[in-house]
Formats: sequence, C-alpha cells, structure tokens
Amino acid sequence: MPEQTTLPPVAAHGARRLPSVDVDSYNVELKDSEGFIGDRVSRGAFRRMLERIRKSLRKAGEDPLGDEDSDELTKAELDELLLRGEPEAAGLVHAAIEDFSQEFALIIQRFLKLKEWKDTERIAVGGGFRASRVGELVTGRTMVILKSEDIDIKLAPIHNHPDEAGLIGAVHLAPSWMFQAFDALLAVDIGGTNIRAGVVRLNRKGSRDPSKAKVWKFSLWRHGDEEGVKRDQAITQLGAMLNGLISAAEKKRLKLAPFIGIGCPGFIEEDGSIDRGAQNLPGNWESSRFNLPVALHDMIPAIGEHETSIVLHNDAVVQGLSEIPFMQEVAHWGVLTIGTGLGNARFTNRDAVNDQK
Repeated sequence: MPEQTTLPPVAAHGARRLPSVDVDSYNVELKDSEGFIGDRVSRGAFRRMLERIRKSLRKAGEDPLGDEDSDELTKAELDELLLRGEPEAAGLVHAAIEDFSQEFALIIQRFLKLKEWKDTERIAVGGGFRASRVGELVTGRTMVILKSEDIDIKLAPIHNHPDEAGLIGAVHLAPSWMFQAFDALLAVDIGGTNIRAGVVRLNRKGSRDPSKAKVWKFSLWRHGDEEGVKRDQAITQLGAMLNGLISAAEKKRLKLAPFIGIGCPGFIEEDGSIDRGAQNLPGNWESSRFNLPVALHDMIPAIGEHETSIVLHNDAVVQGLSEIPFMQEVAHWGVLTIGTGLGNARFTNRDAVNDQK
C-alpha cells in the first residue's frame, strides 16, 4: 500500500457539514467502570445474555433450546423460535430481548444527556441486528421502557434493509449537482464482519432530490468468516468488487458518476485517515501510513472519462444518511446501529438550521 498522500475530494472526508444535514456528533465512545458501554448492546452482547439465561435453566433442569451453542443460532432461527417455537423456548428468547432492551434504554439515556444529543426528537435503529424480528422487538420494547420513564423520544427501525442503508446513504455525501448527468454511483459499506460494495441508482428523472435512490446491484464479502485476513488483502478484494460492479454497470449502460462514497467504522480525519475506532477491521486501518481513499484511487483512478472522487465517512453516519427522506418533519435526530459494536451519529437538518437564523 502507498504512503499516505492527500487527494482533493469533492467533499471533505468525515465532514460535519453535508448537503442536507449537519453532523453534530458521531463515533462517541462512552465508558463506565466496566469499559465501553456500547459493547453491552452489540450483536455479541445479545448472545451472551441469551447464554446466561440458558445457563441458569440448565442448572434448574432442561434447556429448551437444546445443545446448540448460543453463538451459532442464526437470526432466522431465533425469529422462528419467536413465531413458531415451543412456548418455553420462545419465552427464553423474549427474556433475552427484555434484558437487552433494558440495557439499550439505559444507554440511550446516556446519549441523550450529551450536549451534542440535546433535543433529539427521533432515533433510527440500524445495523445488522435490526434485520430480524428480534431486533424489531428490541426497538419496540426499548421505546416502551423510555416512555415509562417519561422520556419523549421515538425509536424506529431504519426504513431500508441494513444491507442497503449503508450504501444508499452514500448518495448524501456528495453535492447534488455532481450527479445531474449520471444514473448511478458506487458505494461501499465496511463492517467488522462484512464488506459490501454496490451500485446505487439515483432515480432522479431530472430532479436533484436523492430520496428515490435504490441499490441496483451489490457484492458482499464476509471477511469475518475467513482466518487471518490482512488489510492489504481486504483492500485488493474491495477494488476487485468495485471493478466488477463498474463492468456490470457498463453492460447495463448505466452512466456511473465518477464518485465512490464509503462508510467505515471509526473517527474519520479530513485527509481520509482513520484516527480511532476501526479495531474490528482486519489489520491496522488506523496506521498513519494508510489512507483508504488513496489506496482505492490507485486501483480505480477514473470512472468513465473522469477522475474518481472518493469521500469517506463513518459507517453509522452513512447508514443514518439513508434516513434523511424520513426525518424531514423533525429538526434533530440520531441513529444507533447495532452490529459488531454500537455505532452512533446525531444530525440536525440543514433546513432547520436555516429556519433558526
């Protein structure tokens, strides 16, 4: 990989001011005496809660979920237990949902006490955990708990599937004028388990409104399933995925914008380096000698006849940006993404800022 160099982006990496919103806060790492509180509401945390309840049942008699390891139970299997499982097995999953929701409610209250999260009116809940009935019930139960504590805030699952929200949100990273002559753009969502790259169709029909954007095609690599994946290997694989999508778009005669929007864990510096928060990715992504936009630009220097512009931002920010069309009636809103960790971002709609002036 090359030494870090700065490329002139069409918008600043990790920008706090975007075309439609101001990013008030993101990648907050709240701690208490036990460590990062976000670790208590991750995908792994739910499995640990489930296992803790099962362990107590085994001591008292029989585990209704049998011998299968809690970490091996898929989201689909847990959803099936809720819908059609034996009453005791379903009740066990509900008990884990209750424990998780209580913890989630406490953590949300911690966020709402932050200066940057003051006056938050709505929170979208995303991440891979949201893509299940268990995740939806956690969202609903958490909102009930907060209401019972007289905390007036609405929680709702993100509207787009989590596999697509982190790609669709990339549309909002660049100024709308850039896409007037193009049909689609490339987007990347990098996570602790998966790397996803896709082609997002703008569906503008001459309008500058990006709210109709949809994922046309995407590629997925589950790097978390492989042993010993190195950072350079991950970047090479991502470049191959993007080049494959470029070829597919050309065959479909989609005119791609010379732009790649990327969501990645961590705090993103203006030059595209990652300051902290990328510890779940394969290899050292926080090295001062590594710059993801530069590395990708070396592999994809141009799209069509134009030089490639690349903008990198935090993955929770990008996933949250996909909610912009559904947050127009509120001024201040946030997103919490439950996956390998707890991603977070808080936004203020730019129209609301202008109205206050």
